[in-house]
Amino acid sequence: MRTQESSVLTVSTPEGRALWVSTFAFTACFAVWTIFAIIGLRIKDQLGLTEAEFGLLAGTPILTGSLARIFLGIWTDRYGGRLVFTVNMLAASVATALLIFAQTYPQMLLAALGIGLAGGSFAVGIAYVSRFFQQGQQGTVLGIFGAGNVGAAVTKFLAPFALVAWGWHTVALIWAAVLAVIAVIFWLTTTDDPIMVERRRTGEAPKAYAMELATLKDIRVWRFAMYYFFTFGAFVALALWLPRYLIGVYGFDIETAGMVAAAYSIPASIFRAYGGVLSDRIGARTVMYWCFGVAAIATFVLSLPPTDYVMHGTHGPVSAHFEISPLVFIGMTFVLGFFMSIGKAAVYKHIATYYPDNVGSVGGLVGMIGGLGGFILPIAFGFLAQATELWTSCFMLLFVIVVSLFVWMHISVRRIGRSANASTSQSDVADTHLAHAGGRA
Repeated sequence: MRTQESSVLTVSTPEGRALWVSTFAFTACFAVWTIFAIIGLRIKDQLGLTEAEFGLLAGTPILTGSLARIFLGIWTDRYGGRLVFTVNMLAASVATALLIFAQTYPQMLLAALGIGLAGGSFAVGIAYVSRFFQQGQQGTVLGIFGAGNVGAAVTKFLAPFALVAWGWHTVALIWAAVLAVIAVIFWLTTTDDPIMVERRRTGEAPKAYAMELATLKDIRVWRFAMYYFFTFGAFVALALWLPRYLIGVYGFDIETAGMVAAAYSIPASIFRAYGGVLSDRIGARTVMYWCFGVAAIATFVLSLPPTDYVMHGTHGPVSAHFEISPLVFIGMTFVLGFFMSIGKAAVYKHIATYYPDNVGSVGGLVGMIGGLGGFILPIAFGFLAQATELWTSCFMLLFVIVVSLFVWMHISVRRIGRSANASTSQSDVADTHLAHAGGRA
């Protein structure tokens, strides 16, 4: 049912079509999921929202998409990704179209909850695509699928121009219509995954819900989830927050801010596929060390606020000024986005390795926690900006998070190394193999 040949990555095979059409569909879903990063700026001005209220509006779709991932992942394991993915896209399309009828802030929040269903498609696609490929290819193919995060760049690049030309209502209608068309294309061009085909042939019943959820008791699942809270959640949060940050700090107009944010999102999404290849070749653990290490340095630099110094020199006071220029800021965020991107792929390589029969449920939980990061962090960014009156406070928070995760990961890796020969359970055997392979924890 599965194959390792590279030819499966072409659209001439069922496996290739499942991968590439799913990636295309996920890109559209992600574009819809992050729509408030652009139209939210116009809505903020229209309704006179505070920074915290804007953060809540931008993050609300992320909340729905995050919470939806756990049950969408389980439904994918039970009913198949082709059906669940199609229905989910159609539901998100309807919710996006209904946004144009919202007039007040509470109504906007309610509409945003429905739009968030688009983000739940990640858990569906991960489980669906992984069933077509063997373990040695899963890092690569899941990295390719995850590159659909580039949908955030699509919104940031195209939506500002559509917004200026036609208004935010038209942007919502266009995004909704495109998503509906892609849902139909997905259904017509893909096939059911091999497990669903075999299940229908044999009449085998799907696993009970209790069995689907049993793996969630493993603390390792929650550690992977927290890795994803940063690598994905912080990526989404920055994708939503960067336009507002660039306008507030550097005085960019909305079109320029949107294009810069799109330029951040594109490499930070596309290189996720490269992260999957690296995870297959050198091991997901090594990739995670690089991800957290470089991210800690980048967030530390970006957290430094503009500062005026007065030093006492030999001939009187000497004044100095420190500030990160727009060019340096953009360069550092690109570096941060790149390492977040390869880290996202490494997290899901862990899941495909440790839980090959529960990618839907485990991947759904991990995706949910990661998505919650995309919901919580924009709100935290807005609150911190108001409370501290420092725009760089968002990067201070990210620095604390990534350093904490780096320490937790390193302690866990050391513990695995010490106990590698102390157990013969299946999970520990997997840990030992991965540790000796250079690679995953």
